[in-house]
Amino acid sequence: MSDKIHTPVLLKEVLEIFDPQPGQRYIDGTVNGGGHAKEILDRIGEEGALLGIDRDAGLIERLKKTFENQKNLIPVCRSYADMDMFAAAYGFGSVNGILFDLGYSSYHVDQSQRGFSFMRDEALDMRYDTEATMLTAERIVNTWSEEELARIGKEYGEERFARSIARTIVRDRKHRKIHSTFDLVRIIRSSIPSRAQEGKIHPATRMFQALRIAVNDELAQVRMGLEKGIDLLVPEGKMIVISFHSLEDALAKQTFRTKEKEGAVHIITKKPMTAGAAEIRSNPRARSAKLRAVKKIIV
Repeated sequence: MSDKIHTPVLLKEVLEIFDPQPGQRYIDGTVNGGGHAKEILDRIGEEGALLGIDRDAGLIERLKKTFENQKNLIPVCRSYADMDMFAAAYGFGSVNGILFDLGYSSYHVDQSQRGFSFMRDEALDMRYDTEATMLTAERIVNTWSEEELARIGKEYGEERFARSIARTIVRDRKHRKIHSTFDLVRIIRSSIPSRAQEGKIHPATRMFQALRIAVNDELAQVRMGLEKGIDLLVPEGKMIVISFHSLEDALAKQTFRTKEKEGAVHIITKKPMTAGAAEIRSNPRARSAKLRAVKKIIV
């Protein structure tokens, strides 16, 4: 394997719930660098197979190089929201488990140069799939109305100063187009009272999250992926969702509860599983991770 594999979050819990066995088939809907995938592949062996999905072509190319000798990994550059249309074509019409490790990765922050981080001066892009959509964060901040900007800031970023930020964006773009992440950070800082900028998180965190979700239509993608994925599970097959902010976690919780009431699944995790202190020390990204899981009911 040529490239370093990223550190997977809540790996122990994922493996305990899935309990992968030789010959089984799995789908990793957000395969990223292949951290979870590698451990599952090691357990299912050459008789098993894993479909690794990611919307980002750059990540899929890196994955192919990393796992160049792994014949039972099938990497696919698609959205997991469309898995019902292509999974069967790759031999994954019924699977033992499906994993969703949601959110963006360290690759997007450190190497993609698409403006995911407010700590780097980059173009305001924020697209996972640069071919599927023309909508970028730059287009949103320079063309959307004050009302729409405030709405996504509040709804997707849970930003209490969303209205003020939206107002400043619309005012400033009349004089100069907003091109870069640092342009936007400056606007956000000028829109938030200084006392409110002294918290644990960077003042731009919530608005950047809101823009990323809007650009990639993330919540709708998650909803469709969960519902379609459950249909692909074999009886007693399991689905795991790892989320990193409250909106994703709430969506997983709501979807699983609805499916349980319909008699389709049994919820394994009555409360979300979280990382222990040791994992958080070695991998700070795990601090906000929440894991929920269900098992498909035999009908």
